[in-house]
Amino acid sequence: MQELYTQSPAGLSSLEVGKVLRNTYALLGMTIAFSAVTATISMAIGFPYLGLFMLLPYIGLLFAVEKTKNSAAGLFWVFALTGYMGLTLGPILTHYISMSGIEPVIMALGGTALIFFGLSGYVLVTRKDMSFITGFMMTGFIVAFVAMLASAFLDISGLSLAVSCMFLVLSSLLIMWQTSNIIHGGETNYISATVTLYVSLYNIFTILLSFLGGSDD
Repeated sequence: MQELYTQSPAGLSSLEVGKVLRNTYALLGMTIAFSAVTATISMAIGFPYLGLFMLLPYIGLLFAVEKTKNSAAGLFWVFALTGYMGLTLGPILTHYISMSGIEPVIMALGGTALIFFGLSGYVLVTRKDMSFITGFMMTGFIVAFVAMLASAFLDISGLSLAVSCMFLVLSSLLIMWQTSNIIHGGETNYISATVTLYVSLYNIFTILLSFLGGSDD
């Protein structure tokens, strides 16, 4: 009898890989929509810009997602995390809309969508294994995070712009890496995959917005 599915290198069938991919994209779409709602609420109530302090709740929520990703509670924490990220996006949107109008926001959204569909589509079509960039990305994110802290406390010309460019490139690579990890059976948890893709999109959108809005901060 002919096989109705193929096996991935990790031993997952193509049907199982497809299920993870569909669940990831479905949850990603819902979390983005939920973030849009919380961002709108944030703008309406004048939620303050938290700066680096936003990282404290973010890390806590990320830890909660990781601990519960294999249970139904993981879905609650995913929406808690992405809802919080929407809240932090509110004051950023308010700033750029008041400074440059709605056009930079629309262009940043379009650019983010183009990057996401272009990069993930490339991996899905070519089925390229991106595992070879794992070490590079880990090192890159550490360097970029340290540089981000330095730019926040040190007045070094051009450092903030360099940090933005580093995060833009690394977040784009992360989209390709995570998509590849799913289709090659390395990622079997759609909650983890969703969070990785969501954070990448958040970074890309805010960085593009800063470029288009005329700021490197």
